[in-house]
Amino acid sequence: MDLIGKVLRNYIAGEWRPSAATHSLPVPNPATEELLARVPLSPAEEVDAAVVAAARAFQAWRETPVVERGRKLMRYKRVLEDHLEELARLTVHEAGKALEEARGDIRRGIEAVEFAAGMPTLMMGRVVEDAARGVDQELFRAPLGVVAGICPFNFPAMFPLWLMSIAVACGNTFVLKPSERCPLSAVRLVELLSEVDLPAGVVNLVHGEKEAVDAILAHPAVRAVSFVGTERVGRYVYSQAAANGKRVQCLVGAKNHLIVMPDAVPKQTVGAILSSAFGNAGQRCLAGSVLVAVGEAGEVILPLLVGEAGCLRVGNGIEPDVRVGALIRREHKERVEAWIEQAVAEGAKLLLDGRRADVPPHGYFVGPTILDGVNPDMAIAQEEIFGPVLVVMRAETLEEAIDLANRSRYGNAAVIFTQSGAAARTFRYRIQAGMLGVNVGVPAPMAFFPFTGWKASFFGDLHATGMDAVEFYTEKKVVTTRWW
Repeated sequence: MDLIGKVLRNYIAGEWRPSAATHSLPVPNPATEELLARVPLSPAEEVDAAVVAAARAFQAWRETPVVERGRKLMRYKRVLEDHLEELARLTVHEAGKALEEARGDIRRGIEAVEFAAGMPTLMMGRVVEDAARGVDQELFRAPLGVVAGICPFNFPAMFPLWLMSIAVACGNTFVLKPSERCPLSAVRLVELLSEVDLPAGVVNLVHGEKEAVDAILAHPAVRAVSFVGTERVGRYVYSQAAANGKRVQCLVGAKNHLIVMPDAVPKQTVGAILSSAFGNAGQRCLAGSVLVAVGEAGEVILPLLVGEAGCLRVGNGIEPDVRVGALIRREHKERVEAWIEQAVAEGAKLLLDGRRADVPPHGYFVGPTILDGVNPDMAIAQEEIFGPVLVVMRAETLEEAIDLANRSRYGNAAVIFTQSGAAARTFRYRIQAGMLGVNVGVPAPMAFFPFTGWKASFFGDLHATGMDAVEFYTEKKVVTTRWW
C-alpha cells in the first residue's frame, strides 16, 4: 500500500476510481507530522455513483444464499488475521495509537466479522402452526437494500468492520464513508475484500466530508445509515436521515464515570483506570473520564494513580513501550489543553499536568492529566474532552456517587470497582448507562452483544453489533397462509 503523498481513490462498482474533487485534505501521521496521503473531498455525484452501484448489486447479492454469504465472511476473517500486524501498524501511523491498542482495534473488528459469518442462524425467522384454525403464520427477515456507514477516526478499522460485515452478511449492499482524518485503514480493508471474491458493488467506499455525508443522508436509495462520531454531528445525521425516512443508528458522545469503592483492590483498580482513562490517549467513547472516589477510597487510590500515570511513556505508538500515543490533530491537542486550563481557572487542582509531559519534538501529544477537586457543575465534568484527562470527584456513599454519574446527559458506560456483590448490584440496577463494568475499566461488549449507549450517547432504536445490528439491517415479513 504505497500511498505516501498520493490522493486516495474511491472504490465504486469494484473499481478504484480517482475522484473529481477540487479539494483534498492532508492525512498526517499524528506522532511525526509526516504526510501519509491526501484524502479527496468527493462531491455528491460520486456518492450517487457509489449508491447506484450498490443498488445494482443488491438483488443478486440478496439472492445469494445466506450460507454462501457467511462463507465469504469466514474467508475474509482469515484474510484479516493474516494481515493483522500490517493493519495494526497502518492504524498506528494514521491514528496515533499505541501498537498494542491498534492490534486490539483490529481484533475487535475481526470478532464482528466472525459474528457476521454466523448469519445463517442469526437471520432465522419464526413459525407458528395453527395460529388460527387451519391458518399458519411465518416471520421472515429480509435485507433492506443499500445501507451506509459514516465512520470515525479513533477506530478506523474496527468500526468499518463492525458495520459492513453484519450489513453485507444480512444481504445488504454497503457504502462506506471513512473518516477523512483516518481513511487509510478503511482503504486497506476494502482492498483485502478482493481476496474473497466479493461481487462488484456489494461494498463501495467514498471519501469526503460534509458534502459526501449530506449526499448519503438525502439519497433516496439509501435505506439505513450508521454513524459514529460527536454528539453535535450525530444529532445532525439523526435528524436529517430520519427526516428522509431512513433507519438511523448514531453512536455519539460520552462522559463515563468510574466509581471506586473503599473496598476496591488498589493495584488492579489502578491498572484498570490507567488503561481506561489514558489508553488510546483518551480518544474513545468508552474512556473513563470521571473518577468518583467514595469515602476514603480517594486517599488510597489517588496517590498510586498519580504515580503510575506519571510513569506512562508518551510518544510514537509504533515503539513497543509507549502507552499513550498522539492526539489526532494539532487543533485537537490545543482544544484538550484549553479544557485543562479552563478547569484550573474554575478551581480544579492539577495533580498531574500532561501539558508538561516529556514528549517527542514533533507530533500532537498531551500526557496523562489528573484534575482533583472537580464539582459536577464545572464544564470539564459535563463535556466530552476526548483526550487523556481524568477528573476526580468525591462522594460519601455509593448512592451519592450514582447520583453524580446520573446527572450526566450522557449514558454510554459506567464502571464500579468493589468487592461487594451488594454494591455491584445496586450500581447495576440504578446507574443510567448502557455498558457497565464491574472491576473492568473498559466494558466493551463482545460482537455478539449490542453496543448499548443510553441518553445523549445514542440516537436511534437499534444499536450496533449483536442481534440489534441484525434487526437494524433487516426488515420483517409476516406471512399468513391458509390452504383450501
